[in-house]
Amino acid sequence: MRWWSVANFVSNAGTWMQLTVQNLLVLQITGSAAATGLSMSVQAVPALLMSLLGGAAVDRWPRKFTAAVSQALLGVIAFTTAVLVALDRLDMTSLMVLAAVTGVVATVDNPACALLGNDLVPAEDVPSAIGVGALVHNSGRLAGAALAGVTVGYLGTSAAYFANGLSFLFVTAVIPFLRPAPETAQRVAEERRRPDQEMTVREGLTFFAGRPRLLALAGVTGISAVFGRNYGLTLAVLVTGPLAGGAGAFGTVSTVLAVGGILGAILGARLRRPSVRIVGALAATGALLQVVAGLSPSLAVLLVLVLPMAVVESVSDTAGTAVLQTDPPAHLRGRVLGVWGSIGTVWSLGGPPALGLLMELAGPRGALITGGLIIAGAIGAGHLLRGRRTATPVVLRAEEGDVTGRAALETAA
Repeated sequence: MRWWSVANFVSNAGTWMQLTVQNLLVLQITGSAAATGLSMSVQAVPALLMSLLGGAAVDRWPRKFTAAVSQALLGVIAFTTAVLVALDRLDMTSLMVLAAVTGVVATVDNPACALLGNDLVPAEDVPSAIGVGALVHNSGRLAGAALAGVTVGYLGTSAAYFANGLSFLFVTAVIPFLRPAPETAQRVAEERRRPDQEMTVREGLTFFAGRPRLLALAGVTGISAVFGRNYGLTLAVLVTGPLAGGAGAFGTVSTVLAVGGILGAILGARLRRPSVRIVGALAATGALLQVVAGLSPSLAVLLVLVLPMAVVESVSDTAGTAVLQTDPPAHLRGRVLGVWGSIGTVWSLGGPPALGLLMELAGPRGALITGGLIIAGAIGAGHLLRGRRTATPVVLRAEEGDVTGRAALETAA
């Protein structure tokens, strides 16, 4: 697990370095901010269409082999881009093609790597392992964004892509030496011997649709993703607009958000029994903090609120990921993650435009306040409806020959 965490830190740093440079590269080629958004969408669209197939592949094929091959392919794509940039042969068409291929490979790589990390620890330690993964992700994001500027400044744009390719090869080299936990290896071996496993996409869809707690998790996460979470958009407009701050002020807010994400990941790693109820409570708390942040009279007050907002969001994400990856039976987890990948892509593509429209209508303060109230209200309503559906035993009056206090066989109307 230590080797896997180191490898993921290196890989995440390389990925965020490339993403940072890629946005700048698109701007240099086209001079259009819209084209930058288009390149990100092209990379995300394959997850909408192919995540189900990618999840099925992860369930069907040996996990270590699948993760190693997908990481190697991502490395090849990064090296190809580096060569094209160095030779000044990269145009918008080739960049879009490479982004689309990256998105296709990621539909297999993301669930394979996520589940491979869980296989390295006993079942009771999986929530903690997911928390460690969130910590590594946030740390790699900070390191990658910082290294991007240094790398481009001293070595050029192609060096960032080349470094990301090396990071993927590092992960590929580490994977063969990883040893799954003994109980995990035995369970996987037994499941692969079962003759009744069809490994179909439909089986994963049916399981997800028939699991109320997974549907509730999708609802909580979806509404939070659309009306909250996009702090890079809402807080940027709030800081540079009503609070009269500049780019430096928003940089400070972004740094506090990143620190809060790391602290939240550390706290999330201590969760032993994550549940959808915990995810909902944390999401509602974050939404109420968002409402207060929308009322901030100054940048100082906003900075005080941003830290707990980021901590709560990070712990909620860690708890939700733990539920998602541990609730399904082991032979279905890849396909469930595939379903989740498709749903999450809808949020990531539709959320920013919806939030942007809300900001146009209500302004940055109004968007934060309205969005927070919608999230908290929806979660509260869902909790009340769930409570009303809970079956309550009815105690009948004892008749002659009956056992005193016998519960009715039916539930309350």
